[in-house]
Amino acid sequence: MSATLEEIQNFKGKYPKQLWYLFFSEMWERFSFYGMRGMLVIFMVSQLMMDEKTANLQYGATQAFVYAFTFIGGLFADKILGYRKSLFWGGLLMIVGSIILALDPKQFFFFGISFTIIGTGFFKPNISTMVGKLYKDDDNRRDAGFSLFYAGVNLGALIGGYICIAVANGNMFASYIPEHLRWNVAFGFAAIVMIVSLLTFTQTQKSMGEIGLSPLNHLEPSKKRTFEMVTYVGSLVIIPVIMTMVAKTEYTDYFMFVIGPASLLYLFYEMRNFSLAENKKLMAALVFIIFSIFFWAFFEQSGGSLSLFAANNLDNTVAGIKLDPNGVNNSANSLFVIAFAALIGMVWLWMNKRKIEPNTVVKFGLAFLFLAGGFYVFYYTKFFADASGRTSLDLFTFGWFVITFGELCLSPIGMSAMTKLSPQKTQAVIMGMWFLASAYGQYFAGLLGANIAEASENASNLDKLNVYADGYEQLAIYALVAGVILIAISPLVKKLMQDVK
Repeated sequence: MSATLEEIQNFKGKYPKQLWYLFFSEMWERFSFYGMRGMLVIFMVSQLMMDEKTANLQYGATQAFVYAFTFIGGLFADKILGYRKSLFWGGLLMIVGSIILALDPKQFFFFGISFTIIGTGFFKPNISTMVGKLYKDDDNRRDAGFSLFYAGVNLGALIGGYICIAVANGNMFASYIPEHLRWNVAFGFAAIVMIVSLLTFTQTQKSMGEIGLSPLNHLEPSKKRTFEMVTYVGSLVIIPVIMTMVAKTEYTDYFMFVIGPASLLYLFYEMRNFSLAENKKLMAALVFIIFSIFFWAFFEQSGGSLSLFAANNLDNTVAGIKLDPNGVNNSANSLFVIAFAALIGMVWLWMNKRKIEPNTVVKFGLAFLFLAGGFYVFYYTKFFADASGRTSLDLFTFGWFVITFGELCLSPIGMSAMTKLSPQKTQAVIMGMWFLASAYGQYFAGLLGANIAEASENASNLDKLNVYADGYEQLAIYALVAGVILIAISPLVKKLMQDVK
């Protein structure tokens, strides 16, 4: 007997049991996603022989599409498939994409990636929305729930982010995997864990009650099936289009010029039907969305320029332990999130009890100040370089430690704020726009990384280190300015948010 929504939301204790099922499903999916993400730029440079500038642009395009499709996937889930079918379909596509890449990554790189892009679009936004639905609107345990869920995301990112690239680089299991198959095996890991993620979800979805069921259940079955089939077929038909657009990054530019303004227009169109109070909240949500673009543009250097920086310019020990520098770049942040997410959550609760908790806008501002600090540390690595242009992986790891506190001030809180600030009818649209902001962040991350790479073309390794480090100093300054602006406008945004804390 599946529980009613009322029973699910009236759970005792700190977390609903359904949260754990979603936690594990998301954890394996993120292993797959971050494992892939960490390999992209290095694979393009070392195996597809692209130059660093092109690889950065390619990376930005791929990731931008992944997040842009979360907006579209959220829309289809909201109107046609429901969250569950959406999740299942997305998972299947991701598995197919990873298998294609495992079989022949060089030959079918863009083909495999296109499956993964569309699959993630259907999977990612809907699992977060389901987490939100486990709570009543006024339940103050919601933030804690999102923080725990976020730890699941990062556990997956930690393991996948390290293992996949370390295997590909020959720094893990090297004695078991023949050299010419390293990349195939690394992509194969992404496929296996995605299968585990999907099985976890299908085996536990009964406990979700009516959460995530089809929004078309009021239609006659044949009509409902038609809508669903059209969605499935449409998402397959679009794969060659995505392939072309990702392979030729100028198409990505056109796409990004269109999708953002289009989604804003759609939101404004929807806003005609809401009260002034609801619209003020939506305006506040937009402030968060716009600033998060800048945050992710800097933060997401991790998959682009910082991947190349790690490959070319970092030594391979942290606290005397030999590690893959790319693996560290991909997973250090996740390790720190897992270590400190609960602590930060407890600090907010402690401050809340004493009525001194900063509001969401100030937390966002703090996120940028930490981000600035971390990039300043990346810049500072240049003063520790040897003659061959290699510098301290210890110091670099400390940079990620600082940035992680910024991410913890922004990301889990941001998701939670989106669900609180948007009226029921536009929840998936706003969640989609939150992910779309990440898409723009990724896109700009690619452009920023390409600029840094271009400046260092044909340079010696030491000169390259200096160019990259100076680029990171620039980003630190921009992040600092953004943080100060946010804290300055916080009273204004707080007024727009009204009763939302």
